[in-house]
Amino acid sequence: MGGSRSPDRDKQSSSNFDVDYVITYDIPPNAESAEAEASFTQLIEDLSAVGFATEVRPGRTPSSLLVFVKLASPALLKSQVYRARVQDWLFGVRPSAPAPSDPSSSSPSSPPLPSSTSGNGGGDGSKAMDRYFAEEEPVTEAERLRLTYELITRPRNEGGGAGVTPRLGRWRFVSSVFPLHDRAFNRAWIASWSKKYYLDESDIGLIRDRFGEQVAFYFAFLQSYFLFLVFPAAFGFAAWLLLGPFSWVYAVVNCLWAVVFFEHWKMKEVDLAVQWGVRGVGRIQLPRTQFKFDREGIDPVTGEVIKVYSPYKQLARQLLQVPFAAACVAALGGVIAGCFAIEIFINEVYNGPFKQYLAFLPTVLLTIFNPTLTALLTRLAEKLTEIENHRTHDAHQAAFVQKIFVINFITSYLGIFLTAFVYVPFGKILVPYLDVFKLTVQRFTAEGKTLQTKDWQINPDRLTRQVIYLTVTAQIVNFATEFVVPYAKRKIFRTVERVQSELSEKKGGAAAAAEGQQQKFRQDQPEEAAFLERVRDEAELDEYDVAIDYREMVVQFGYLSLFSVIWPLTACSFLVNNWVEARSDAMKIAANCKRPIPWRADSIGPWLSALGFLSWLGSITSAALVFLFKNGSGSADGSPWDMSGWALLLSILLAEHAYLVVQLVVRSVIRKLDSPGLQKERSERYAIRKRLLERMVEWDVSGSDAARGPGVSGGGEKITRDTLEEEARRLSVAGEGKLEQLFWQRQRSAAETIQIGRALIAETAANKTK
Repeated sequence: MGGSRSPDRDKQSSSNFDVDYVITYDIPPNAESAEAEASFTQLIEDLSAVGFATEVRPGRTPSSLLVFVKLASPALLKSQVYRARVQDWLFGVRPSAPAPSDPSSSSPSSPPLPSSTSGNGGGDGSKAMDRYFAEEEPVTEAERLRLTYELITRPRNEGGGAGVTPRLGRWRFVSSVFPLHDRAFNRAWIASWSKKYYLDESDIGLIRDRFGEQVAFYFAFLQSYFLFLVFPAAFGFAAWLLLGPFSWVYAVVNCLWAVVFFEHWKMKEVDLAVQWGVRGVGRIQLPRTQFKFDREGIDPVTGEVIKVYSPYKQLARQLLQVPFAAACVAALGGVIAGCFAIEIFINEVYNGPFKQYLAFLPTVLLTIFNPTLTALLTRLAEKLTEIENHRTHDAHQAAFVQKIFVINFITSYLGIFLTAFVYVPFGKILVPYLDVFKLTVQRFTAEGKTLQTKDWQINPDRLTRQVIYLTVTAQIVNFATEFVVPYAKRKIFRTVERVQSELSEKKGGAAAAAEGQQQKFRQDQPEEAAFLERVRDEAELDEYDVAIDYREMVVQFGYLSLFSVIWPLTACSFLVNNWVEARSDAMKIAANCKRPIPWRADSIGPWLSALGFLSWLGSITSAALVFLFKNGSGSADGSPWDMSGWALLLSILLAEHAYLVVQLVVRSVIRKLDSPGLQKERSERYAIRKRLLERMVEWDVSGSDAARGPGVSGGGEKITRDTLEEEARRLSVAGEGKLEQLFWQRQRSAAETIQIGRALIAETAANKTK
């Protein structure tokens, strides 16, 4: 296939042919082919019943199909959008009901009927709604894709969806449901970001319109974090030149920076949520299809039918997190501590043959066991979260993130904690126990030959080198494994598939004839061949998980908050890394992963709590590190006898309390600052109040004669003959009347009240002159 590409093929490779979603369907072996065929028929019927147009094409392999889905009617999309916006208004996400800006259309406090979506056509209401969707609140691509996905996956009895849930129940042959990338947008996006030094609000807004608020929040957090890193990078560079490591001045400034950034971001995400119209969207919880309830009951407050699951049973299952955390500490901690001890023995005690090669043994062991145990514990965390049986997707994801944070905390920070708080203060006590490794190695030496060792002395540079590796080298390795490895893996797999395909084509006889018969059904039409090839490529990509990117940034923030006092240039490394990280993550979404479902979010979720915890813990570790190494790491001799335990605890206690006080002060100051989002919220609320007051003026009847009561005309209160006769008739019927009625009948009009009052004033004045 040499030569230049035709314009039609280029158009195919960039156009999505109006496809909303692609459903990949796996064809099982012959034993289950009848079931798969029935399930496929049910899939197409359910999608068509909801209002989707469908097309099917063969996948890359004979055991896969591609089902292309799009909404058949624009009116159906408008109906779904309008329904979702009304739901947002009812749950308090929107400040006002979705309605066209037509004063005669409806009350500002209630939405109009979506006549434009009912299929009646014509009429002023239909035109107003069409103008509303076209001009006032257009439907973004992210909103369209999100609501389309919800319509595909939502159960029929809970909102009229098709109920397609990949790999669950009767849809176990459906492997994935994903939207297609917009190749033209992706190329322009990557080209624009690669030329920019700074990402502004418009760049983040563009991400939000294309990939939803959940992804946009990540990039907004990354950009805000990047800008905040400028100060600790500059101050850290100056501290590295002038103050050196373990400076209490740097520790205080770094802790203060962590507090300010954490409190600033808490306000920033609220501001962004208001600007994007998603504040409080977490109240609209998406129920999990996998939720298993005990029974159905009646909500005593609302009266609606709800699914009931015993809270005691769920609490008992959630308590399994305690043994899970213990298992993580035992498994990962045991491996890390064991490799740590082996590394110390080889590098600082052992002095025999092959030392230059044995020095790599701890790294090899960690490379083998650490990812394996992490993967096993991650799968255990998934199973445990499933067992907890959460009702909503948000609660399920939050519980899973908590477990993942425990795993990453151990794998990321335990090595430095061991060096700083075990190796340095207790080295002389613990190193003699490393003779177990000496005895093990002695077995592999010649008989009668003594294993060569050397006197142990603490390595003063070990802690600094460890921090430098984790903050510089590990970031580069992580970039390679995140971006380069998936690309190389896809290239290798495609090469293997091509070789296997060429070998299969060389087969003759009946097999070749059968293959040729199948190709009649699998041959692509020329006008869509390039498009289908691109879809097949995207179907093989991994799904994008924003939690992985959040995890990297939170772990990085932990290194800066907990251990940057050891190496003040930590922030400089992270500043450079995060500039590249923003572009590489954009490239990962555009080229290495399926297009993400544009979910909404009003914050960064449970990762905010992780940031707060690391910020607080940083105040403790910084105080401890400064106290232990206040004279420099070279002064440490591995003996705890010269340490003052009470002084160490006192410094930690004072640092923690100072942190809490500073946090309260910073929080109160930041809350007093104004922001565009809060200004927008006040403006919208004022506009709503103004419209309601204007409408109330139209409804006001206080000036009518009916509101004034009998006998009172528009020119003021006036007693008439009709009034007196009516009053006399009522009193004759009711008798003498109540005291309250008699009290209010002494003076029959405002004029009479004025007359009597003036007389009383004149009488009082006359008495005073006498």
